Amino acid sequence: MTLLLLANEEQKDELLSRAPDKAMQLTWITKPEDIVTVQPFDACVDLLYESTRERNSWLHNIGSPLILVNSVIEPLHHIQQPFIRINGWSTFLRRPILEAASADALLREKAEGLSARLGRRIEWVADIPGFITPRVVASIINEAFFTLQENVSTRVDIDTAMKLGTNYPFGPFEWGEKIGLRNIYSLLDTLGQKQNRYLPAPLLRQTALA
Repeated sequence: MTLLLLANEEQKDELLSRAPDKAMQLTWITKPEDIVTVQPFDACVDLLYESTRERNSWLHNIGSPLILVNSVIEPLHHIQQPFIRINGWSTFLRRPILEAASADALLREKAEGLSARLGRRIEWVADIPGFITPRVVASIINEAFFTLQENVSTRVDIDTAMKLGTNYPFGPFEWGEKIGLRNIYSLLDTLGQKQNRYLPAPLLRQTALA
């Protein structure tokens, strides 16, 4: 299998962290213009995806029958492209499970084959903003900002308490920095437009948009 991967170095390392199939031929680029020759790829994974006309056109021109895009916030029914949508946020790609959404049975089958070659299995979830895990983690980070804002504790103590008390790999502030606070804020802001419980803490908004 030939795979085109569009990602930064950290994303690449995370995606390949679970002993991928050595027979897979990987082409790694950090921006579309890095491709100097046109060749067919069995699959394309775009972890730097942005839903723009230019990006979607470029992905179509790759000619790959299977395209996976990192689109945690924007669902496929907004993108309106025959892609597989995945959760490619930082830290989540190291897990043995890959959250994904697609209504196309044939594409699902192909994506499961690719995922297995990457040492993972796919968990198919609803095509909604935030999938499942990002929603939960973003809510935890948001609550941590409310707690800090109300002077209940310090950043360091909140991170320590969450790691020791819940066995999470990172404290909420540490996790937020790894994912990117702007990503966290954007997801909560989107979800908060329909459900008030997701409304971003003022301190989170201030920090993310600073």
